[in-house]
Amino acid sequence: MTEIIIIVILAGLIIFAVVQTVRKFQKGGGCCGEHQPTEKSNSAKGRRKADYPHEIDIKINGMTCSNCATRVENALNSIDGVWAKVDLNRNTAHIRTKEQPDKKALCAVIAKAGYIPEH
Repeated sequence: MTEIIIIVILAGLIIFAVVQTVRKFQKGGGCCGEHQPTEKSNSAKGRRKADYPHEIDIKINGMTCSNCATRVENALNSIDGVWAKVDLNRNTAHIRTKEQPDKKALCAVIAKAGYIPEH
């Protein structure tokens, strides 16, 4: 009788583990939904470098996939007068601005997006 109870408990645990694994793969289980469709970039097209004369590079920690990079890029590009491009391989945001860049404010936007800028 004890053997049957142990077998039922083990079977329940196995079923639970399989269900959790399937959910993880269906809903995404990595850093920020790596199994979900790629987030769309909101960077405007047709920008001219001459309109954004100031440049700054900010190192960013915590990005692990293209969705992370797009999330940071979108957060920065949502600021008026900012044009950013994030390089995931270098963990860097190259930011062009119309006015003198406020590094502290840019770092705050990156942090709000969930990543760690190096000041």
